[in-house]
Amino acid sequence: MKKSVLFAGIAILMIILIGGILVYKNQNRKDFISPPSNITMKISSVFANEGVIPDKYGCKGSDVNPPLKIEEIPEDAKTLVLIVDDPDAPSGDWVHWVVFNIPISGSKLEIKEDSIPGEEGMNDFKKTNYGGPCPPSGTHRYYFKAYALDSSLGLDFATKKDIEREMNGHVLAKAELMGKYSR
Repeated sequence: MKKSVLFAGIAILMIILIGGILVYKNQNRKDFISPPSNITMKISSVFANEGVIPDKYGCKGSDVNPPLKIEEIPEDAKTLVLIVDDPDAPSGDWVHWVVFNIPISGSKLEIKEDSIPGEEGMNDFKKTNYGGPCPPSGTHRYYFKAYALDSSLGLDFATKKDIEREMNGHVLAKAELMGKYSR
């Protein structure tokens, strides 16, 4: 009798533990920033997708943001978010630029070279500006990700994680451009 009560107690604890883990994982998923699958945007620059980023936009050059063209923005979008990061960094994902509450009007937006198109957040250089590609060795991939949102974000100051958390449930469309850079 005591063994069956003990086993039942252990089984209940296991169910609670597994349930808690599943809830935790569900709350911390990153797919909340994925838009509905039938809505797409396009992003382009002076380099082709999977092409080489010109030195001008990295640490060998002027280290200024490249011009970007974002097209097919959904008509009900209110603002854009732009995140530039390097998943190949030795310490893991390295954030080079975060910009949020980028105003839009219409289905196209051009972000000019060396500009501040919206509110800048903190990057992993501990600065609030564009920090261009500058890998310590080898060739790294740099992702320029644009998100169309149905609202502006109520943030005064933010990191990539803050912005991703606030974007939860507000992403209408996403576009991605990947460029490569080496020293």
